[in-house]
Amino acid sequence: MEDGRETAAMREEERRKRQIDSELSSRNNKALEDTDSDIGLCGWVLVIFSILLTLLTLPLSIWMCIKIVKEYERAIIFRLGRILRGGAKGPGLFFILPCTDSFINVDMRTITFDIPPQEVLTKDSVTVSVDGVVYYRVQNATLAVANITNADAATRLLAQTTLRNVLGTKNLAEILSDREEIAHSMQSTLDDATDDWGIKVERVEIKDVKLPLQLQRAMAAEAEASREARAKVIAAEGEMNASRALKEASLVIAESPSALQLRYLQTLNTIAAEKNSTIIFPLPIDMMQSFLKH
Repeated sequence: MEDGRETAAMREEERRKRQIDSELSSRNNKALEDTDSDIGLCGWVLVIFSILLTLLTLPLSIWMCIKIVKEYERAIIFRLGRILRGGAKGPGLFFILPCTDSFINVDMRTITFDIPPQEVLTKDSVTVSVDGVVYYRVQNATLAVANITNADAATRLLAQTTLRNVLGTKNLAEILSDREEIAHSMQSTLDDATDDWGIKVERVEIKDVKLPLQLQRAMAAEAEASREARAKVIAAEGEMNASRALKEASLVIAESPSALQLRYLQTLNTIAAEKNSTIIFPLPIDMMQSFLKH
């Protein structure tokens, strides 16, 4: 009962932490989207000057103001170093001021990368090399640009360390048999860690587990010995069943002497079908003794 209460309390505490983290993330997102209201008087002067310059240089300046982002992209616009109100723009057309605005394109498609083979020491002190593949996408373009320098590189490094940390708590048998559980644990860990970066980890898969050559030989020898042991047990059980069947057959034949003669004729028929040149006829010793006396 006490263990159940402790587990329930831990789950409730984790749920509260996740709720607090989500609230903080939403507040940070709103704060990032509403930053252009604090550009100051000098900033507004520069913005007005940029608008006047654009109007004076029409229609040439229109080509510098109109930008296009594709269906799978979003644009984060910076005005005097601050993110423009409204967050990411796109897809389609949007306008910028040539002197005060700059923008960064963010790809919203699912990105796939391979986790390089990691040398991991398992819980039972076995060194294995494990690699995998991660599928992720940018869920919030504003957070992916404002909260981290390089979201792709950070996710790759985090995936490598997470793989090593998760596999370090498993033994060799669990790594070889519970790949789906390990992948799910990695996905949840990566997804929680990259939530503040605006990244959603969709899927994690373990590709291959490479064992040392000596360990492969030892496991092969163990499997071969196990198969030989099972084969010997099966052969012994077959001999035992065959002996029981022969015993029952001998009891049946002993009850009827003609059955022995029929079995003898059947054996001769089997030998003749194989086209053998030599056939052995068993004769009773009593018949031979009369010839030996003469």
